Amino acid sequence: MTFSLLHLDKPSGCFAGATATGNLCVGGWVLRGHPHVGLTASQGAEPSVLWGEDALIQMQKGLSAPSAVEHVTRIDPRREWRQMAAIGCDGKVSAFSGQQNGPIIDEIIEDGLILTGNILSNETVLASMYDTFIGSSASIGDRLIAALRAGEKAGGDSRGLMSAALLILPPDSPPLTLRVDFDETPIDRLELLLQKTREPAYSTWLKTLPHHPDPHIADITQSAE
Repeated sequence: MTFSLLHLDKPSGCFAGATATGNLCVGGWVLRGHPHVGLTASQGAEPSVLWGEDALIQMQKGLSAPSAVEHVTRIDPRREWRQMAAIGCDGKVSAFSGQQNGPIIDEIIEDGLILTGNILSNETVLASMYDTFIGSSASIGDRLIAALRAGEKAGGDSRGLMSAALLILPPDSPPLTLRVDFDETPIDRLELLLQKTREPAYSTWLKTLPHHPDPHIADITQSAE
């Protein structure tokens, strides 16, 4: 049904995630994050947005990503129909994959990077995403798009794709969340959105927005009219 990638770039402290699925509105269901806490991807046959949000709360309280995932998933009687990944500020990652999420369920886990997928068309999807992501020196947004494309090319969701999203959370500038809720080629549309955010007028305006740790407009003289 869904394949996702979560990453922490330790030198910059930037969290970044991407996801795609054969259903609607993957960005609204799957990705949750806070630039100074962590990033989660909650998906599956019966995805729970509460899992992702609760895990972030637990990490904010001081739990590691593995402890937060265990805390959230162990008490849910429908956990076998859900899948979840989390990454914390220390780069520690964890995943839970319920076994009722289709015949092919997969995880790739290492420090600072985690990929998860369910109802996949084959067992090479996440490996292709991983190889593409770590083999690229492009900007983080382009690396995320390339990884999604690699997953799709390898077979992706066994039903095809309908939606895709990415979430980039720098520690000291505004977040970037892009979502394609329904499209015949959602990764193409997502890449177009990413390119649009780099146009001078938009990128200049983006710098004026409040963000953590600065809750005020960075330069009010540049604010959009």
